[in-house]
Amino acid sequence: MRRGTATRLGILALLAAAIALAVSYRGALGTEALEGWVQRFGAAGPLAFMLIYAIGTVLFLPGSVITLAGGALFGPVWGTFYNLTGATLGAAAAFLIARYLASDWVHRKAGGWAKQLIDGVEQEGWRFVAFVRLVPLFPFNLLNYALGLTRIRLASYIVASYVFMLPGAIAYTYLGYAGREAVAGGEGMIQKGLLALALLSVAMFLPRLVKRLRGAPPAATEGRISSAELRRRLDRGDDIVVLDVRPPADYAGPLGHVPGSLNVPLDDLPTRLAELASRRDRPLAVICRTNRMSAKAVGLLRDAGFKQALLVDDGMIGWQKETSSAGADPVSGNAHAPARPVDRAV
Repeated sequence: MRRGTATRLGILALLAAAIALAVSYRGALGTEALEGWVQRFGAAGPLAFMLIYAIGTVLFLPGSVITLAGGALFGPVWGTFYNLTGATLGAAAAFLIARYLASDWVHRKAGGWAKQLIDGVEQEGWRFVAFVRLVPLFPFNLLNYALGLTRIRLASYIVASYVFMLPGAIAYTYLGYAGREAVAGGEGMIQKGLLALALLSVAMFLPRLVKRLRGAPPAATEGRISSAELRRRLDRGDDIVVLDVRPPADYAGPLGHVPGSLNVPLDDLPTRLAELASRRDRPLAVICRTNRMSAKAVGLLRDAGFKQALLVDDGMIGWQKETSSAGADPVSGNAHAPARPVDRAV
């Protein structure tokens, strides 16, 4: 075994042991415990708190608990700064650990859907980081390690994390501050509590607001495409990909499917958006049997920032009529060609 490999395995074993130990004692983590540790460091208390937050992030300790404690200990302004800085330092550390330990190995071994997923994330770069920070689809601590396995630039990752974690940091920090004030019986605790809930609500609804402000086009005429037009664009070799949102059984069923299309069932689409990340600013024609389910898929895609998601408004029924009238096989799309299976399901 090479020395580099042995070193990585040793670090991985130590990290796993540290995570297991930290998780087993996470019940001891709270405002009182953190306050005691911070006070021991005197003037350097804020630095100690940020270091504790960073280490906790690396070791999978619950960040929400530390954030609430930061608000209680340092107030809404400095608490937000210390929380956000500590979380970003921890996220960067986890990112670098994953990159050192396994990034090269993952890129050598990844294939199929895994490679498509990684390539899509890397093409989006800081935009993907911004999206997942605003819309926490995955656990924060795990996501830090997962992004380290990609080749996103470290500087882009840090800046996007710091900026787009700010709304949540403000809300949770103020919630911790308001909770401490309520326990202490401070003046205006009802108003502070209401303000904390308002900030939390804003943080929760901000992603939807951002998507609206990005100006995703409505499901109107300019966002539709007929089967005839789709076929003409495919025949010309235009840069357009067809996304079939039917279940796999229907995709391989009697209606056939558009040649070269990707099959992602509608129910699976919310959890597989990252696989389509490379198409975020490029044409993506969405098709189903009719346009009822595909319209839902188009709405979901546009909410996620896919500005050129197009609804094939007559669906596979229209596609079959179009190809049949042209003397083409509805599966292969070639005139007078024998039917042959085409499987591009992802």
